[in-house]
Amino acid sequence: MQSQEEFIEVIGARAHNLKNIDVTIPREKLVVITGLSGSGKSSLAFDTIYAEGQRRYIETFSAYARQFLGGLERPDVDKIDGLSPVIAIEQKTTSKSPRSTVGTITEIYDFLRLLFARAADAYSYNTGEKMVSYSDEQIKELIKENYNGKRINILAPVIRARKGHYAELFQQIAKQGFVKVRVNGEIQDLVSGMKLDRYKTHDIEIVIDRLAIDTSEDTDKRLTESIKTAMYHGEDILMIIEQDSKEVRFFSRTLMCPSTGISYPNPEPNNFSFNSPKGACESCNGLGTINQINEKKIIPNPKLSIKNGGFAPLGEYKSSWIFKQLEIIGEKFGFTLNDAIEKIPAEAMEMIMNGGNEKFSIKSKAAGVTKDYKIDFEGIANFIKNQFDESNSTSIKRWAKEFMDEIDCPSCNGSRLKKEALYFKILDKNIADLSNMDISELTIWFNELDNHLSYKQKTIATEILKEIKARLQFLMDVGLNYLALSRSSKSLSGGEAQRIRLATQIGSQLVGVLYILDEPSIGLHQRDNERLINSLENLRDIGNSVLVVEHDKDMIERADWVIDIGPKAGKYGGKIISEGTPKDLLKENTITAQFMSGKMQIEVPKKRRDGNGKTLKITGANGNNLKNVSVEFPLGKLICVTGVSGSGKSTLINETLYPILNEHFFNAVKKPLPYKKIEGLEHIDKVIDIDQSPIGRTPRSNPATYTDVFSEIRTLFTQVPEAMIRGYKAGRFSFNVAGGRCETCEGSGVRTIEMAFLPDVYVECETCQGKRFNRETLEIRYKGKSISDVLNMTVDEAVDFFENIPKIYRKIKTIQDVGLGYITLGQQSTTLSGGEAQRVKLATELSKKDTGNTFYIMDEPTTGLHFEDIRVLMDVINKLVDKGNTVLIIEHNMDVIKLADYIIDVGLEGGKNGGEILCTGTPEEIVKNKKSYTAKFLKNELI
Repeated sequence: MQSQEEFIEVIGARAHNLKNIDVTIPREKLVVITGLSGSGKSSLAFDTIYAEGQRRYIETFSAYARQFLGGLERPDVDKIDGLSPVIAIEQKTTSKSPRSTVGTITEIYDFLRLLFARAADAYSYNTGEKMVSYSDEQIKELIKENYNGKRINILAPVIRARKGHYAELFQQIAKQGFVKVRVNGEIQDLVSGMKLDRYKTHDIEIVIDRLAIDTSEDTDKRLTESIKTAMYHGEDILMIIEQDSKEVRFFSRTLMCPSTGISYPNPEPNNFSFNSPKGACESCNGLGTINQINEKKIIPNPKLSIKNGGFAPLGEYKSSWIFKQLEIIGEKFGFTLNDAIEKIPAEAMEMIMNGGNEKFSIKSKAAGVTKDYKIDFEGIANFIKNQFDESNSTSIKRWAKEFMDEIDCPSCNGSRLKKEALYFKILDKNIADLSNMDISELTIWFNELDNHLSYKQKTIATEILKEIKARLQFLMDVGLNYLALSRSSKSLSGGEAQRIRLATQIGSQLVGVLYILDEPSIGLHQRDNERLINSLENLRDIGNSVLVVEHDKDMIERADWVIDIGPKAGKYGGKIISEGTPKDLLKENTITAQFMSGKMQIEVPKKRRDGNGKTLKITGANGNNLKNVSVEFPLGKLICVTGVSGSGKSTLINETLYPILNEHFFNAVKKPLPYKKIEGLEHIDKVIDIDQSPIGRTPRSNPATYTDVFSEIRTLFTQVPEAMIRGYKAGRFSFNVAGGRCETCEGSGVRTIEMAFLPDVYVECETCQGKRFNRETLEIRYKGKSISDVLNMTVDEAVDFFENIPKIYRKIKTIQDVGLGYITLGQQSTTLSGGEAQRVKLATELSKKDTGNTFYIMDEPTTGLHFEDIRVLMDVINKLVDKGNTVLIIEHNMDVIKLADYIIDVGLEGGKNGGEILCTGTPEEIVKNKKSYTAKFLKNELI
């Protein structure tokens, strides 16, 4: 019984490559699972322990509810004891919706909305005065106090500054028994058939009562009734006009400006939400940006004529309706399609861009004949705007967007909210001001807020402030102090998104939960690692079990228990090779232990490369937080871009440099962030971005199809004598095309049996026994192996098997060189880890004949990689550079940074305090910099 309470016992785990392992994991401890990439760490943590936790949770639902949830497969394990409720915090990036922000994910924005709805002061957007609201009783007392002994008119405002003739409204008012109205400041008797000028704006109030104020009981009663009636017709607002001085004053049950009478609805949290119609700015629907036509994109060169393609969306002249219309406009305004656009009169340009609809006649001087013309033209700008707003086609929307700029919405200035919401303030700040502050600034603001609140505000806000401060502190603790609450979640990196979810979980203060994290240190500078580890220890200390899949040295050293899975990867891994405290690990002889103790290490190169002497230079980059930086990238070298999280590395490389190069070489759609100029493009011939996104999203994709080696293998099989006799073509050996594949399972090797409210069951196809192909196709053999046998070979086996076929050998050998000899050629892409997918892409690039002038960009290639995997990866990358190519890596890992020929360090801090180039040069030059955080940690590596 005791073991169940203190340990999680996993018995007989066989998911993916796990070799029927038994493992005991201590509860309420920080446990790290480490090992080579592909050794089975995620299979144990996510596909076994987490999957079983999820399945048990869903089992608690009724059979009826489960049928809507879609069942979860039972993981391939004999038994798991001592399992608590499980929460996985994975790498997957957060929502791609433009409405999702850091504030909404962490729920801080929800608390802010509540705070502003309950404790903020409202101000008039007309006069800036504080808004007031009264109960009916207070209004009565104020009237009696201010107007005692005076005659007043009580009115109910019904129309404010709106156009219309209002004949029906006057009729309706008369029917209700009222005899006077005030129209545009003048009191008039209601007469039959009364109406106003429909094209002018009007103010209309009903005269409810006219009375002299005194202290008698009758007056009190009459006043009460009149206030009630006025409030009913005026929608909670009434107006008092003193008979003699004609002074006007407004009273309202809701918030109202005492001078101008404008009113706001009583604030609710929804009024501050940009995802609710009540709060969202009506111009941009709460997105904060709108797309606006950019005339310079429509007319890139005004010196060209219309005929020569001066209007980019129309292209060169062709005999079409639109050009006929332009010719008619030319007739009217006296220009031809051969005239330069800059010489066309302004009136004509207005009609061409924004359209027009008119008829006119022109008398021909030569023939003396009058010719009638009709212009019915939508306008180029209007056409593009309508296509963007109304078309259902993505490609048409993309085409229209080429001629538009995304700008901050002019109505809300990018704040996403209605005007009224922005005039609710606490300490002179509205909710949008707070959302735009860095987390670190915001924390300071909230810590000082208590000293400035009134007693009433304090009473209301105490609990809300406690929640906000706690959540802000958690974000600070996981190293995200540079983010702002308004930051869109789709712009977050995988590591940032994971740490935000981690902060949210710490904020929930749950106890007795098993948290499973997938490399939380990704994208985090060594400086912030300490804070992250402290956060995880805090989660453990309040009574949770924390299980982390991690390769980070500091994390392993601080763990309570380390499980090392190996000894190698893929089919050669899947065993527990050591488990115990970090001290126990060092006594072992595993690869992890040797790297931890320093017996094995990645050697610092004796000499840095000189490069080819050419450079690529970007000038005046100022996107996001970049402060007008200019950077030189020396070509023919291994370049590392470093700096703390949020300093601007990704903005500089992924958002500015890569889109510039991609646009130049491949006419890509993505627009770079602002920069002044780029020089040196002639020195490179292409750019390739190798990231960790999956190489395929379906089980039909595999390394053989991705690297295109499968096409060569299929062609080889068509040349087997038996295949030639039967007339088989390459399509016969594809499992995606009818003909050679097994039609029972359509080439997938498994059949899916739907089980209603139970999980779908996958069974091996009984017709082909999981071989994917039909009997006739499998009869074709090359060196005794069928096409199915080849797909089941590991890369190591395939290298020996195909060594005499250069086309196939070259491609497979590069997969082996990047350290993936253990995967099978037909392994489903969906089962590859991020690091493995990245190396398959690298292998594909390596196998191509290269020119030695390629610019490779890699963003944190060490994600998911063990020390040994990093060594193999860097060997491959060095081969690329040795051929003359340039490889640029954004990285925090010191093992990679110390191998660089040239480092560009961005800093100093994250967010607003970053965005500058601190220092550049070789690692030896960088460590001399006193300000750089990277230099401090790099110094230890170069000793």
